[in-house]
Amino acid sequence: MPTVREPAAPRLARLRPPRPSAPPGAARAPSGDRRRPWPYLLVAPAVLGMLYLLLYPLARAVLISFQDFRLRELISGDAKFVGLANYRTLLTDPRFWTVVRRTFLFMAVNVVLIMVIALLVALMTERLGKVWRAFVLSSLVLAWAMPVVAATTVFQWLFHSEFGVVNWALTSLGAESFERYPWFANGTAAYAILVTLVVWQSVPFAAITLYSALTTVPAELHESARIDGAGPWRILRSVTFPSIRPIAMLVLCLEVIWTFKAFVQIWVMTKGGPGDATTILPVYAVQTALSSQRYDLGSAASMITVVLMSGVLMLYLRQMLRQENES
Repeated sequence: MPTVREPAAPRLARLRPPRPSAPPGAARAPSGDRRRPWPYLLVAPAVLGMLYLLLYPLARAVLISFQDFRLRELISGDAKFVGLANYRTLLTDPRFWTVVRRTFLFMAVNVVLIMVIALLVALMTERLGKVWRAFVLSSLVLAWAMPVVAATTVFQWLFHSEFGVVNWALTSLGAESFERYPWFANGTAAYAILVTLVVWQSVPFAAITLYSALTTVPAELHESARIDGAGPWRILRSVTFPSIRPIAMLVLCLEVIWTFKAFVQIWVMTKGGPGDATTILPVYAVQTALSSQRYDLGSAASMITVVLMSGVLMLYLRQMLRQENES
């Protein structure tokens, strides 16, 4: 008998619910907020104030760096335009290039120590229990929240030649040569104290940020690496660090800025002394402007500092973007 096929059931098309029609007298709302100026008007005072506070001093410093601007011009306001004469004076000064080399050395030493110690502290914090982790993070936050001038004053008293705790501790341990030792009269010792101070102030921020990045690394990656036989160093180099590399590069850029413009600590503690042992570019600019009343040379030194710092940051940002594109 011939088989009779039943006709296939028609496919039901998905019916979209009809859109509710607007009332006849209702006006259409404008598409987006582009036609409404109120958000921009509300933000405009804050934006204009920020631009004034940031751009006006920069533009003023650039203008002064091209003028003959000393104490008389500061009072009278009549400054003569001299072009690149101030920059030529700085670039032909051997002391300026000595300060530039010392600035880059100061930045490199501080940034390396900060990144290494911060990464070790972040790795240690990740492996602690809940109570100890909270204690370490709270201690880091408190150290980070201490004002710069207060921390610098504490370090001054720690290394005071007569009443300092460091001299007392070293003398108690048998090092009689450190009795009333003048730390800040020795250029190498003062430089080391400033490096210790800057590192101590910078590690909390870097460690907390790197610890936050470590918490985002999936535990399955570490477990798979251990199953494959990778050791702790190989896991850190091949699994952990590639996962937190963008955050680490960001922290590195911020620390470069922080150490490059470390002025308050040096000025409060040593004012660039003894001699020029702790003078870096920001301190050199202030010394030039205040000691000899050469505000034009001080502004030119500040502009060179901005250019050098921007160049260093551009190298790091370019490397960071290249790594992101490769990943």
